[in-house]
Amino acid sequence: MGMNIVIAGAGDMGYHLAEQLSYDNKDITLIDTDREVLDYVSSKLDVLTVQGDATSFEILKRANVNRASMVLAVTTSEKTNIVTAVLAKQLGAKRVMARVRNHSYMESENMSYFKNLGIDNLISPTMLCSKHIFNMIENSSFTEVFDFEGGKLNIVGITLDQSNPLVNQRIMDTKSNPIFDDIRIIAILRDQKTLIPRGSTIIRNNDHVFFISNKKNTQTIMEVLGQEKHTIKNVMIIGGDDMALTTALRLEDHFRVTLINKDKERCKWLAENLKNSLVINGDYKNVELLIEEGLEQMDAFLALTESSETNIIASLTAKNHGVYKTIAHVDTREYIHISHSIGVDSLINKKLVAANEVSRFLKKGTVEAVSGIYGVDAEFIQYSVCKNNRLIKNPLRELHFPDSAIVAGVIRGEEVFIPDGDFQLDLNDKAIVLALPEAKNALEKLFH
Repeated sequence: MGMNIVIAGAGDMGYHLAEQLSYDNKDITLIDTDREVLDYVSSKLDVLTVQGDATSFEILKRANVNRASMVLAVTTSEKTNIVTAVLAKQLGAKRVMARVRNHSYMESENMSYFKNLGIDNLISPTMLCSKHIFNMIENSSFTEVFDFEGGKLNIVGITLDQSNPLVNQRIMDTKSNPIFDDIRIIAILRDQKTLIPRGSTIIRNNDHVFFISNKKNTQTIMEVLGQEKHTIKNVMIIGGDDMALTTALRLEDHFRVTLINKDKERCKWLAENLKNSLVINGDYKNVELLIEEGLEQMDAFLALTESSETNIIASLTAKNHGVYKTIAHVDTREYIHISHSIGVDSLINKKLVAANEVSRFLKKGTVEAVSGIYGVDAEFIQYSVCKNNRLIKNPLRELHFPDSAIVAGVIRGEEVFIPDGDFQLDLNDKAIVLALPEAKNALEKLFH
């Protein structure tokens, strides 16, 4: 008996979710008012589709929400999502989640009103994204930063160049360095392929390498890489929609923020809503203007306009003018794959950030957190060891883990381990596993 999931809204976010969830053989029904969009999705994914308005009883019944384990209302209309979620719950759906835009809805004291209506979770892609951007700026030396269990374990990604001491070393040769007791390389992205490193793997120039460490050793990674920690003070943002505003709001108490937008009225509105940011009206495609407004003194540049192309080009320009950290928001999946090779530091896509967050809620009981990495087809899955089986009777090397997976870290109460082959799991451990898609079935068997 699979999990039945109903998704209202077949736009980008609905599509990403349907795609992520269809890998896990869940039965998915998509509701959308647009026939063409539905046809497109069903030509690509194995899903059922229902055409119509998700707030109508007839359509919800046709989509069998009464049998749904989860209803995800993720259309572009907040009101549609809230009504759909409330009705679906009344019709018998086990859990419902609604995508919202309004920031005050997300405040914890207001969440209880939605709980009373039967809505289990609210999700705001924009707010998740701005949180993610804040994280990336705080840890600006890395291109990706993930944390587990509130930061007990961190996973960071960085591209290595020829000058790096690790380049041309085998993984097993790094073991002699005591620093590697607390940090480990767990994945390498090379030519758009993901490698799970073995002892004999050689680290190459231009490899994009992911390290895992406990919180206090993130600094150690910087030492291994011979990189200075760069403190970020000045941040320039281009754009002016909700994403730019939310991000500026989150950053302005910690950094000096300059926001540039080309619409005069919008600038007035932004200036009223931001306390500490400098809002400038001007055309951000004009490099001279950016330089006048201090581009060359910036430590970080965030391109958050509606156009992926503008964002990529502007980030490259900023990089060219000596800005240390650039982040571009992109909507197109193709671009995400090529970002590392064109030289944009970090790309972010709010639909993917949100879809990852949702699939975390949906994974089976033993799996607690999942993060996807841009451009990487592996994901981190956090399992709890909940049964007394062979998992806890043998060291890891004897458990016949699939080659396409690695136990990256283990959390035991307050303690954190970066396990090697001799490590032995214990009951109630949380194991964070990095897995390529082909490893998933074997892992399900191991952890059940």
